[in-house]
Amino acid sequence: MSRFHLITLYVLVLVAVILAAMVYWSKTPQVPADDIQFQEQAMVGFPSFTRDSIRLFELPKELDFAGEKVPLEDGDILERLEREIYVNAYWESNMILLMKRSAKYLPDIERILKQQGIPDDFKYLAIAESGLMNVGSPAGARGYWQILEDTGKEYGLEITHTVDERYHFEKATLAASRYFKKAHAKFGDWTAVAASYNMGQSGFSKRQEEQLHRNYYDLYLNEETSRYLFRILAFKVIFENPGKFGYHLDDQDFYKNPEFRTFEVQGDIKDLPQWAKNQGSNFKYLKLYNPWLRDRNLKAKKGKVYEIRLPK
Repeated sequence: MSRFHLITLYVLVLVAVILAAMVYWSKTPQVPADDIQFQEQAMVGFPSFTRDSIRLFELPKELDFAGEKVPLEDGDILERLEREIYVNAYWESNMILLMKRSAKYLPDIERILKQQGIPDDFKYLAIAESGLMNVGSPAGARGYWQILEDTGKEYGLEITHTVDERYHFEKATLAASRYFKKAHAKFGDWTAVAASYNMGQSGFSKRQEEQLHRNYYDLYLNEETSRYLFRILAFKVIFENPGKFGYHLDDQDFYKNPEFRTFEVQGDIKDLPQWAKNQGSNFKYLKLYNPWLRDRNLKAKKGKVYEIRLPK
């Protein structure tokens, strides 16, 4: 085939493609712009937000932590508080689940803190630490109060390969309370106690000495500790005024623990799944309500009585 014929063929093919495209588009119904927008919204499953749906929250005029004044008249302090309020209040899925979950744990935390002489506001520290879940951190902190192994042992928790009481809700709360008492004896104010829980007593004390100030709000701290207390305060503000932030939960919306049977155990249990089955339950519920049992067996400490809970 000559070069002339080859070029002619290419031109004819191109013209045919163009004509076919024109015919196709002339027969395709055009979708109005409004319909396209509606289809885009339907694809993601919910309407897109408009500027009108994002509102500013009215911040408290006064605020305290454990009875100690938060200096909101300081612009830097107000901005740091506002940041944590918006971050958490507009993280709706997390906040709803946290509120629903809180009914399972906060009443007992409040009771233990009161018995130990610790201000009630420290319950929000547990929320900031773990979201009231038995979680672990890369640094090795564990449980609702995110306690390190050495710290846990220092404050009376048993930590072995089969038992880890950092995951024991009540005992971990007691251990945290002991920490708070010791830190308060050292620093003299509860705000410093909360900050030291995040960065350690020695670390916080060193920052005080280096910067010639003792008040948390006057110190230049690392990013995590700088935000830490304000995250606690944000949970306090939101939990104490949920309706102002758009959260309206009824009593039936909150999660609840079942009624329990309690078994006192003194001695080893070689097969926990079989033991649970013998009690008319199963290994799932044994682990769910006794997460401090870390293996399929229990190696008991001599002379110690363990309480294992199972649903009635």
